[in-house]
Amino acid sequence: MRPGPRSQVNSFEWPAFVFALATMGVFLVACFAGASKTADASGANGEFRVVPIVEGLERPWGLAFLPGGDMLITEKAGRLRRVSGGKLLDEPLEGVPVIADHGQGGLLDVVLHPDFESNRLVYLSFAAKGADGYGTEVARGVLRDAGLEDVQVIFRALPKTGSGHHFGSRMVFDDEGHLFVSVGDRGNRENSQDLTTHNGSVLRLNADGTVPEDNPFVGNPDAKPEIYSFGHRNPQGMTRDPSTGRIWIHEHGPQGGDEINVIAAGANFGWPVVTFGEEYGGGAIGEGNKKDGMVDPLWVWVPSIAPSGLAFYSGDRFKQWQGSLIGGALKSRLMFRLSLDNAKVTGEERFLSGDFGRIRDVRQGPDGYVYLLTDARNGAVLRLEPMN
Repeated sequence: MRPGPRSQVNSFEWPAFVFALATMGVFLVACFAGASKTADASGANGEFRVVPIVEGLERPWGLAFLPGGDMLITEKAGRLRRVSGGKLLDEPLEGVPVIADHGQGGLLDVVLHPDFESNRLVYLSFAAKGADGYGTEVARGVLRDAGLEDVQVIFRALPKTGSGHHFGSRMVFDDEGHLFVSVGDRGNRENSQDLTTHNGSVLRLNADGTVPEDNPFVGNPDAKPEIYSFGHRNPQGMTRDPSTGRIWIHEHGPQGGDEINVIAAGANFGWPVVTFGEEYGGGAIGEGNKKDGMVDPLWVWVPSIAPSGLAFYSGDRFKQWQGSLIGGALKSRLMFRLSLDNAKVTGEERFLSGDFGRIRDVRQGPDGYVYLLTDARNGAVLRLEPMN
């Protein structure tokens, strides 16, 4: 059953639930001003400290780990940065495509090809300007010491528009080497139910940008063949469960109605026909929060937290978190953990509320620690370390 606006997913509005969180021990025991502060936090599943690893990033957006522990970090304005030996290199990497830093768009996500160690391929999603406006694009290039070489744009979301809203965009590879890309509705909600536009969809591509033959709308003259699922508003978190292969996403609702979903071929996730959100300033959107033929969300945030970044935790550093989803929030300026039972969300725990500002991305590192990106002019990479 689709969760209702007064269900447990919305219970942060209620004093009783606030008290329950306090009894669980979700609290900060230390915090200091500025990006370089540290904090210790505890929850129902143990204690951890937050340690700044890198500072001086300008509006960082996406993070990927290279073999050996180096990091690639995107900055919204269009720079790709490398962290080596724990230090941010002074010069941005070369070879990045021309980026449109336009509204919510800019240089967005970064992921490595599954066979990166042999082919050195890095993928970037970003906003680009064309003759008809702006849109989300994906490029890939070969990583060398100075930057990217042999860079090719392998996908362009069409049509482009003048809007500066809702570019998405997160990327993830599945077990078969397909690249999934989320694209927002670009601020035009009707796009999400229109299969003749890429906007408002999750797309599935081959690694070279071509269309997989088994995509659900291949052969449909009234649909873009890259579309895998639709009815999305603005997904800014996407991750793969390594044990099941499921791809989880979250997306921004309007005023309320942020959602967690598991994508499926050809599925319609409802926006803007159904939503738990409402118009900014009040007023209903669409036809309610449930409709036959449209997928119910697995979790809903009302009021909105503006989620961004999502990872499936499978490491050994936080054993109690294994099998959980972890993510960040922009509006609510926090980190969350969702406990799972198969494909069902069973509960939520929140950390670091307001302590480090807007959390843009969350990743599990190859060392099993959790890493956060803060969305600020002096943004940082933070590492969560268990205290025992």
